[in-house]
Amino acid sequence: MTDSNKLSCTPTWWKEQIIYQIYPRSFKDSNGSGVGDLKGVIDKLDYIKSLGVNSVWLNPIYASPNDDNGYDISDYRAIMPEFGTMVDFDEFIKGLHERGMKFVMDLVVNHSSDEHEWFKQSRSSRDNPYRDYYHWWPAEKGKPPYRWSFFDEKGEAWKYDEQTDAYYLHYFSTKQPDLNWENPKVRQEVYDIMKFWLAKGVDGFRLDAFQFVSKDLSFPEFPVGYEKDLVNVFKYHGMGPHIHEYLREMNSEVLSKYDTFAVSEGCGSGVEDAHLLVDEDRKELQMVYHFEIADLGRDVNNRHTLADFKRIHSHWDKSFEKKGWNSIFLANHDCPRMVSRYGDDRPEFREASAKLLNTFLLSMRGTSYCYFGDELGMTNSPFKSIEEYKDIAAINGYKKAQGEGQDMDVYMANLAEFSRDHSRTPMHWDGTENAGFSSEAPWIPVHENKATINVKTQESDPTSVLNHFRKMTALRNENKTLVYGEYTELVPEHTQLYVYTREWEGQSMLVLLNFSDTTASFELPSNFVSAQVAINNYDSMQTEGANVNLQAYQAIILRA
Repeated sequence: MTDSNKLSCTPTWWKEQIIYQIYPRSFKDSNGSGVGDLKGVIDKLDYIKSLGVNSVWLNPIYASPNDDNGYDISDYRAIMPEFGTMVDFDEFIKGLHERGMKFVMDLVVNHSSDEHEWFKQSRSSRDNPYRDYYHWWPAEKGKPPYRWSFFDEKGEAWKYDEQTDAYYLHYFSTKQPDLNWENPKVRQEVYDIMKFWLAKGVDGFRLDAFQFVSKDLSFPEFPVGYEKDLVNVFKYHGMGPHIHEYLREMNSEVLSKYDTFAVSEGCGSGVEDAHLLVDEDRKELQMVYHFEIADLGRDVNNRHTLADFKRIHSHWDKSFEKKGWNSIFLANHDCPRMVSRYGDDRPEFREASAKLLNTFLLSMRGTSYCYFGDELGMTNSPFKSIEEYKDIAAINGYKKAQGEGQDMDVYMANLAEFSRDHSRTPMHWDGTENAGFSSEAPWIPVHENKATINVKTQESDPTSVLNHFRKMTALRNENKTLVYGEYTELVPEHTQLYVYTREWEGQSMLVLLNFSDTTASFELPSNFVSAQVAINNYDSMQTEGANVNLQAYQAIILRA
């Protein structure tokens, strides 16, 4: 029997959540604008509840000019008109709570929009009271030390602004100036914003790009070429000198006073940084959301292997088995579709591998994050030319690659597999022209496979990817072993199988996942030879004595 006192298993509601992430622009359009909105989400609350999830995370819905689809906020206390009104928001959160679900709000406070009133004031004069709300470098000091920008077409994070003859800092697009967290007034503004939304019923926060908020204001020179490796970008840009001080302040001012939690996007350079953010005795954040799995093999010339996939998950689980708390995810708005990325989206294998990936997501220790459409097995879209992409990262990245003389065929091949736009195409509600998403042409094209992959078709099929997802959420919700149980990987050297046990308070479960398109055999441990099948994405389990023969992308959970 597992000694529960040795694991990071203090029961807490947010640890047990299955969080369903919705990109609101692409979920459901209620008014024929071609853009999803809050009323569209409200219309689908019963569907969301039927999935067996416990929480909903919406990407930003604040007022925004949409340079980065809402991650450039112009008013933190207003709803983007495209998405609706504050009345709609109140109705949405009331509907969630009435159905026993929680709401996680995306909080974007590393930067604002350049159209926010703070920045308008800040750039108006050097002695404006809001000047120090942002990072400025006076031009008379010369060109500022190089900083790399994620979205700038030249990769430059300093933008010259002639109005006050100075440069402002933007780690993302030029319309997303970085807020100056070294200014206590900025921090207090953020805490007040959090309290405003908590008073309206928000249950938790996802802190966007938060590892970047603290900067060394002397802006020292970084090594030449550091930006060529994303690991170095996170090393030099992230986890600044005062980040822990600011998080403890946030915890003291806000988080500790409510029954809430906060998860930070990104966690520095590895597990050591992650623990400094979320271990309970640190009194900072509650949950880590690391990027190592998302960054794995994002290059058509350097693809990941199952060994890589297993190594990363086992490493992070082992690191958090006694302290802290982890998140488990395979997709979000910054990633391609899960089944195209980690599974097999060929027609003959798509359903089985989508079910396998959802089985994995919902059987690992940590809080599960499931991205909309993955419960159906939605796939990457067949984008071909740069003109078909909507994402600022793709468009400006293309310009940057051209300007640097990169191999554009390789750039486009990588974009075709890893673009963020793949996860942002509209939800497939049915097989009609616009997939039931909108009565008009959507803001981004619907995938052509909507006729075969959609909610309406899968609802009536008991063996569908959708109904397998519901079986898995039910299994997780009914078995805390899958939330808190000790994780032990078996046969780590196997090139086809990912096998592990989960053990908790006398219950043992064995998870068998065949990540290949051919049959693979595994010899069952003696205590699982006659075990009950808790989940199976095939109609049967083929056994020969103690051996089980797992078919292509078969996923089985046994309960001893």
